[in-house]
Amino acid sequence: MAAARVEYIAPWWVYWLHELPHLDLTFQPRGNDFQPRDPGYQQTLLFWALAFALCAAINLLFLTVCLVCFCCCKKDEQTETKNISSCCITWTAAISGLLCCAAVGIGFYGNSETNDGVYQLTYSLDNANHTLAGIDSLVSGTSFKMKEGLDEHLLRLSEIFAVKGDYVQSLRIMQRMAGNIIQQLSSLPNWQGTSINLSQIAREASVIEYYRWLSYLFLFIFDLVICLVTCLGLAKRSKYLLITMLCFGLMTVTMSWASLALDAASSVGTGDFCAAPDKFIMNMTQDRVTAEVVHYYLYCSQTLRNPFQQALTSFQRSLSTMQIQIQGLLQFAVPIFPTAQKDLLGIQLLLNTSESNLHQITALLDCRGLHKDYLEALIGVCYDGVEGLLYLALFSLMAALAFTAMVCAVPRAWKLLAARDREYNDIDEEDPFNPQAQRIAVHNPNRAQLRSFCSYSSSLGSQASLHPPTQAVSNAPVAEYMNQAALFGGNPRYENVPLIGRGSPPPTYSPSMRATYLSVTEEPSSIYGNEFPA
Repeated sequence: MAAARVEYIAPWWVYWLHELPHLDLTFQPRGNDFQPRDPGYQQTLLFWALAFALCAAINLLFLTVCLVCFCCCKKDEQTETKNISSCCITWTAAISGLLCCAAVGIGFYGNSETNDGVYQLTYSLDNANHTLAGIDSLVSGTSFKMKEGLDEHLLRLSEIFAVKGDYVQSLRIMQRMAGNIIQQLSSLPNWQGTSINLSQIAREASVIEYYRWLSYLFLFIFDLVICLVTCLGLAKRSKYLLITMLCFGLMTVTMSWASLALDAASSVGTGDFCAAPDKFIMNMTQDRVTAEVVHYYLYCSQTLRNPFQQALTSFQRSLSTMQIQIQGLLQFAVPIFPTAQKDLLGIQLLLNTSESNLHQITALLDCRGLHKDYLEALIGVCYDGVEGLLYLALFSLMAALAFTAMVCAVPRAWKLLAARDREYNDIDEEDPFNPQAQRIAVHNPNRAQLRSFCSYSSSLGSQASLHPPTQAVSNAPVAEYMNQAALFGGNPRYENVPLIGRGSPPPTYSPSMRATYLSVTEEPSSIYGNEFPA
C-alpha cells in the first residue's frame, strides 16, 4: 500500500457545511478552521443556533397572531359558518399527520445513523487507547526488569565470579547493554497522558450520546402521540382534546426549533473538523508528541520513515549481545561455578521475556494499527455522524412545519364545532339525531319531557291554524264526510283532517291510498248498505 491516507475522502456534505458562512455575533466573518477553544469560533457556531432560534420566535409570533385573530375577530355567524370549511380542516390535518409521520421516520433513521457514528468513534478510541496503554505497559515492564531484576542477578554473579576477571568483564558488558536498553526505551514517547485523554473522550462521548439518543427517542414518541391525539380530537369533535393538543402543539413547535438549532450548530462544527482533521490533531498534540510521530500515524505511508526504528534496532542489538554473553557463561562458567547456574538461567529467562516484549512493542508502534483506528473514527464521525445530524435537522424542520399547520387548523375546527352546536340547538329537540336533545334526555329526563310537551302543544296550535273550522258532529257522518271530501279534495294535504284533531300526524300520501279513497267516496252504498240512496 503506497499511501493508506487515500482511504479517507471527506463526503460532499462535509465540504458543503464547511463552506457555509462563519459569522460571529457582530456579523463579522471568521475563519472556518475547527478551533473549539477559540471564543471567536464558538460565536460562529452560536450564530447558527441563534439564527434558527430567531426563526422559532417568528414562527411562534405568527401562531400567536393567528390565534388572536381567530379568538378576537367578530363576524356574522352565517358568514363565519360559511367561511369555515370542514374539508379544508380535514385535508390540513391529514397532510400534517402524514408530514409528521414522515418526519419521525426520517428522525429515527438520522438518530440511528448518529448513534452508529458515535459508537464507531468510541470503539476506535477504545482500541487506540488499548494500543497505547499496551505500549506503555510493555515499555515500563521491560525497563523495570532490566533495572531491578537484572541488577539482582548481576550482583550475585559478581560475588561468585570475583576470582575470574574475564567472567566479571562479561557481567559488566551485560550491565552496560541493559543500561542502553533502558535508555532506548525511555526515548520512546510516553503515551500515558494520551491514553488517559482518549479514555476520557470516549467515556464522555458515550454518556452524551446515550442521553442524546434517548432524548430524541422520547421526542419522536411525543410527536407521534400529539399528532395521533390531535387527529383523534378532530375525528371525535372533542373540544377538550383540541384545546389540550393546541397547548402541546405549541410546545412541540418550540422543541422542534430548539433541536434544529442544536443540530445545525453541531453539524457545522463537525463539518469543519471533518474537512481538515489532520491539522486539528497536529495542533492538539504538538505539546505532547513530536510532529514527526503525529505525521507518521496520520498518513502511515511506506515512504515515511519509522521514527522509532533506531531505538528498536538498538534495543534488538543490545539483547543479542546479552544473549551471546549468557550463552558463553552457561557453557564455560557453570562447570567451574555450579552455583552461578541459577542466576544465569534467571538472566536468560529475563532476556527471552524482553525479546518477546520487543516484538510486541514493535508491532504496536507500527502505524497501521493506530492509523486504522483513526480512519474508522473519521468515517464514523464524518460519514454516519454528520449524515445523521443532517437528517435530524430535516426531521426538526418537518416537525415544526407539521405542527404549525396543526396549530393553525385547531382554532378553525373549534369554530366549526361551535357553529354545528348552534345549528343543533336550533333543531327540534324531539329530533332523534340531535345530540343536544339526547344529552338533555339522558341527564335531565323531566326537563326533556317538559320541553317535548311544550313543543308538541305548539305544534298542535300551528297545525290547527292551518285547518278550517271543525264541523259539528251529527248523525249523518257520510254527508259530513262527503262535504269535507268535496271541500278538501283538491288539496291532498287536508285529506285526513279528522285525524289531525286526534293529535296523530298525517299519514304519508301515496297514489294507492288516493285510489282507495276515491273508490270509497264513489260507492258509499256498498259500505253502508241501503240506508242512504246512492
